[in-house]
Amino acid sequence: MTETIDLPELPPHAFDKADRSPDTLFYRQPRLVTHIDAAAIAAVTQLYREFLPARGTLLDLMSSWVSHLPEEVAYAGVTGHGMNAAELAANPRLTARFTQDLNAEPALPLADASFDGACLCVSVQYLQHPVAVFREVRRVLRPGAPFVVTFSNRCFPTKAVAIWQALQPQEQQALVALYLQRAGFTRSEFRHAVARGSDPLWAVIGTN
Repeated sequence: MTETIDLPELPPHAFDKADRSPDTLFYRQPRLVTHIDAAAIAAVTQLYREFLPARGTLLDLMSSWVSHLPEEVAYAGVTGHGMNAAELAANPRLTARFTQDLNAEPALPLADASFDGACLCVSVQYLQHPVAVFREVRRVLRPGAPFVVTFSNRCFPTKAVAIWQALQPQEQQALVALYLQRAGFTRSEFRHAVARGSDPLWAVIGTN
């Protein structure tokens, strides 16, 4: 599977990675750490507080041992997807969880229109079939539901796709918006949060 049909304007090797070994090997060992600092995490949480509906059912895509959801907000359920079962098992906000390599199989084992919101935190740079994955997210979201995609300037460089590493942050936002548009989301909203001395955070929020 390639992105040439969905994103024909991009270079043919845009989604290549320096490390071509299976992602399942890279993520085999759990990493119970955070990948952005406290200020950036707080910015993610504020976006979730603003966009993800309280008492709704949520999909936390490419999740880990922490979801950064606001502690004071209750949800009907949070389904977490990730690459490491131990990380997901350690996440207290998840009510359901599953592991899957989206670069090998983008199709989600989830019912149509079953979620009120979705989020993807600091991991979009690793997707080799982003439009296919985003199309699946749109399928499982209810009409009008938000999809909050956040990223910073940190990554595992050998696993981030080539096009991502070639772009500046504002260009990366435009790229994420392009993924959303090609996947069928109706509109995108850009956000940028940065505090002096902290990790920067950018976000693109798509509406189904």
